[in-house]
Amino acid sequence: MVKKPKSLLAYFYSFFQQVGEVSLLLSKVLKNMFKKPWERKVFIQQLEEIGVRSLPLVSLTAAFVGLAFGLHTYVSFHRYIGPGSEAYGGPMLSLGLTKEFIPILVGIMVTGRVGSAIAAEIGTMKITEQIDALFSLGADPTRYLVVPRVLACIIMLPCLTMYGDIIGIAGGFFYNVYIMGVNRVLYIRSTVHFVELWDIAGGLIKAAVFGVIIALIGCWQGLRAEGGAEGVGKATTKTVVIASISILIVNFFLSKALPSI
Repeated sequence: MVKKPKSLLAYFYSFFQQVGEVSLLLSKVLKNMFKKPWERKVFIQQLEEIGVRSLPLVSLTAAFVGLAFGLHTYVSFHRYIGPGSEAYGGPMLSLGLTKEFIPILVGIMVTGRVGSAIAAEIGTMKITEQIDALFSLGADPTRYLVVPRVLACIIMLPCLTMYGDIIGIAGGFFYNVYIMGVNRVLYIRSTVHFVELWDIAGGLIKAAVFGVIIALIGCWQGLRAEGGAEGVGKATTKTVVIASISILIVNFFLSKALPSI
């Protein structure tokens, strides 16, 4: 029997229903975030899982993004402004990396690695009725499962982004100075002169918001998983897709909201 396609109204209803579910979960997280007792063991485990074990992935991503951006910066200044102007490409490279590229790419990489793992772990617990067991023991699954992961993401995403900023800027510096022979003194001086602390802070604020998005969507999809292994697989896929798109959309509005001067 062929299923009838959903109407546009049904899609809108489903969308707002899911937004309501995420908002309700967020309100529960905020409500339980400052309540004792703290799940310290789970929190520390998540700090290690999200932060320390993501360092190799972030290192590779940031290094090659910095090298590629450094290449295009050099070519742009050399071709359109003139030979000798390449040393002034440092500020553009640093601003582009710290304010946009590194926060977004770190967020998307962590979504693929951590967000999917969160959805799979909680989804498996949901299907094997471990979450129901928590309810029966009088424990709050939101406090035990969701809050530590959200807090860990809020803390570790800015740390990973700062680390990625350093690696990316170093990659662009290496390409311009050591490969293309750009004047090192002018490159560093122009970068330090034009890049301000707020430019870096803006990227870190974005990263913290992305951390909330990744953890919240991963936990939400895990908690609503059903249907065995297939349901867990769908939850992980939806987590990566929804969180990645949300990061790109929210990044635009944060870029507009955060002052650039």
